[in-house]
Amino acid sequence: MLKARRPLERAVLASLILLAGLTLALRTRGADNKARIQVDDYVIDASVQPSSHKLSARAKVHFTALDDISVATFELHNGLRPTKVVDADGKTLSAERVSQDSTIRIPLPAGLTKGQSTTLTIDYEGSLFSADDSPVPGLKLAEVADPISYLLYAGRWFPVTGYGIDRFTSTISITAPQGYTVIGSGKESAGAAVIPTPKAAPEEVTEEKSGPPVLARKKAVKPAKSAKTPVAKAKPKTAKTKTAAAPAEAAKRTPAGEHTVTFTSDKPSFPGTIFIGKYQDFPVSEGGLNIHVYFLPEHKQFAQEYGETAAKEFSFFTTMYGVPLSTTLKIVEIPDDTVPTAYAPEIAALASRAISAKINYRLLANTIAHQWWGVDVSPASKNDWWLADGTARYSEARYVEQAAGKAGAEEVTKDMAVGALAYETVPLAQVGTLDTFDPVFQSMVTDKGGMILHMLRWVVGDAAFDKTMRAFAQQYAGKPATVEDFRKVAEQASGEQLGWFFSQWLDSTGAPEFKNKYTVYRTAKGFRVVGEISQDLDLFRMPVELKIDTDGQTETKRIEVVGTNSSYAVETFGRPRKISIDPDSDVLKNSPDLRLRTAIMRGQQMVQQGNLAESLREFQKALDINKNSSLAHYRIAEVFYQQRNYQAAANAYRESLNGDGEPRWTEVWSHIQLGKIFDLTGQRDRAVNEYRQALNTNDNTQGALDEARKYIAQPFQREKATSNG
Repeated sequence: MLKARRPLERAVLASLILLAGLTLALRTRGADNKARIQVDDYVIDASVQPSSHKLSARAKVHFTALDDISVATFELHNGLRPTKVVDADGKTLSAERVSQDSTIRIPLPAGLTKGQSTTLTIDYEGSLFSADDSPVPGLKLAEVADPISYLLYAGRWFPVTGYGIDRFTSTISITAPQGYTVIGSGKESAGAAVIPTPKAAPEEVTEEKSGPPVLARKKAVKPAKSAKTPVAKAKPKTAKTKTAAAPAEAAKRTPAGEHTVTFTSDKPSFPGTIFIGKYQDFPVSEGGLNIHVYFLPEHKQFAQEYGETAAKEFSFFTTMYGVPLSTTLKIVEIPDDTVPTAYAPEIAALASRAISAKINYRLLANTIAHQWWGVDVSPASKNDWWLADGTARYSEARYVEQAAGKAGAEEVTKDMAVGALAYETVPLAQVGTLDTFDPVFQSMVTDKGGMILHMLRWVVGDAAFDKTMRAFAQQYAGKPATVEDFRKVAEQASGEQLGWFFSQWLDSTGAPEFKNKYTVYRTAKGFRVVGEISQDLDLFRMPVELKIDTDGQTETKRIEVVGTNSSYAVETFGRPRKISIDPDSDVLKNSPDLRLRTAIMRGQQMVQQGNLAESLREFQKALDINKNSSLAHYRIAEVFYQQRNYQAAANAYRESLNGDGEPRWTEVWSHIQLGKIFDLTGQRDRAVNEYRQALNTNDNTQGALDEARKYIAQPFQREKATSNG
C-alpha cells in the first residue's frame, strides 16, 4: 500500500478500504469445527500494560453444542497463549494451540451432546503489538500500545466462535493504568466482573518438541495470583450469571496506579471491541442523543463538529429505520495502522487519517449505519452478510442524497456499481464459500449488496422501499436475519412477488449492457419513437427508464425489459433529440466507463496486497479501454513511484496530465508528485515550478494546495525507513 495516502482515495477506493475495513469480517477457517458450538455469554477479566504491549485475561465462556462434540474449538489471536483451562466442575483440561488457523482446541473428556451447554474458564496472556500473529495476515486488528490500545472483536483477543454470526451477551472488565480512558459497549461501571476462582490448582504450560504447546497436567503448585489480573473469590454462579464487583472490592483487587472499568451487555449482540487510550472525552448534546467523541488531544479542535455531524446522521437513520437498541454513540479515534473504520454496539471508530477539518461524512455515515445493520440486525450466515454491509453502504448513499442532493447520490451509486461489477463470476448467494477478507467477498457483500437495495427501491418505489427497510429493521432488531426473511418483508410491504428479482441478482452473475435502436416518426400530434432495447442476458428482466430529450419538454417512460430484445413505442410532442437508457443508473449495468473503473479498482486492490506486477497489468487493461484515462496513468505512476523508478513515474504523471482529466484531482496531484520527484533528484527549480502549477489549479482535494505550499517552503524528502513512503 502506498504509505503517503496521497490523493487519491476518492470515493471508489475509500469505499473499498471502508469495506476492507471493514466491516471487519474475518476470514473463515475450520468451518467444520467452528460451526459445531455457539457461545452464548462471556465474563472476561483482562488487564493491559501499554508500555510492554502485554495483555493477560481470564474468560469464562458459556457455550452450547450444535452437534455431538468431543472437542471445543475457539479462535484466539496467535499472540496470546492459554495458560490454564478448567471446566464447569473445576477440572483442569488440556488445550492445543493450532497457529495455522489461530485456534485453540480443548478436548472435553465427557463430550457434549447436541443442545447441551457448559462453561469453560480460560486463562491466557501474551503480547499484542504487530500484525505478525494476526488472524488476518498483514492486518493488525489488536494492539496494546501507547497512546491507543485497540482490541477489536475481529482481532480474536478473546476466544471466539461464529464471528459476526453468533450473537452473545457479555460482562467485560478491563484493568488499565491511570490516565487511560477505557471504551466499550454496554452499561459501564467502575469495577470488575467476578469470575469464581477455579477449584483446581493452576497448571504449567509445556511445549512438546514435536508439536504445538499444550496444557498438560502437572504436579499441583501453590496458586500464584497475577499482579495484572487478580481474581476475587466468589461463590460459583450459574453459567449465565454475571456479577460486577462493588467499588470497594474492585479497589482491593486493582493494583495501585491502575483502574478497572466493566461493560455489561445484556442484549445479545457483538460487544467484544475495546479501546484504551489517552483520549479526551467531548460530550455532544444534540437532539436528545447521548453522543461522546473520544479523540486524542491533537484532534480535539475537530471533536465538536464530528459529534454534531454524527448526531445529524444518527437522527436521519432513526427517522428511516426507527430507534435502535441503544441511543448512545461513541465516536472513537483509532491509529492509522489498523482498519480505517470499525464498529461495535454504541461505537463508531475512525482512523486518525480520516479526522480533519473536512469531515468525511460519507465514511462516518456508513460506520454509524452499522448500528442498525450489523449490530441490531445481523446476518444469519455468511451468505446473508450483505444484509449488514450492503445495507450500511446504501444507508450511506441515502444520507448523501439527503445532504448533497441527487448529484451526490449518483456519485455513490457509481462507486457501488464499480465494486459490484469488479468480480462478476461469483453469485452473491454463494459468497459464503469465500474468505471474508477476499476482495471478491468485500466487493460483493458491500457494493453489490448496496446496488441490490438501490434497484429494489427502483422496482417497488420509494414509499414501499422505505416501508420495507423500516419494517425489516424493527422486526429483526436484536436478531439474525436471512435473505429469505428480507424478501418476505419486502413482498409484504410492496404487495409484489419479488422472487424473480432476488433470484436474478443473488443467484446469477453479470449485468446487461444496453443498446438502443430506434426510428422517429412524425404524427398528427407530434412524434412517435419506435425502438428496441437489446442486451445479451437471456433471462434478464427489469424495468428500465427511457429519457427522451426533445425540443420541448423532456419525456420519460418506464419500459419492461425482458430477454435479449424488448420493443417500445413512445409518443412525444416535441422532436426527439436524444434518448437515454436508465439515465439515473437505477439498474446495475455494464458500460465502457465502468469496465475502465473496475480494472483500476482491481489494480488498486493488488497494490494494497503488495502485488505490484499484477496491479500494472490491471491498470494496463484500463488503458486498453481508454488510452487517455488520466486516472489509469496516475495509478501506474503511483506504482512506479513506490518502486522508486522515478523516470517511469514522471513519464506516467505527464501522461496523466495530458489525458482526459478525469477525475479532476489527477491534475493537481500529478503536479505535486512531479515536484516531489524533482526534489528527490536534486532539481529544486523544476520542483518549485510544479508546486506552483499545482497551486494554479485551485483544487484542494485532500489538502493538495496545503501540500504544495508546504514543499514550496521546504523541499520534499522521502522517508528513508520505508521503501514505499
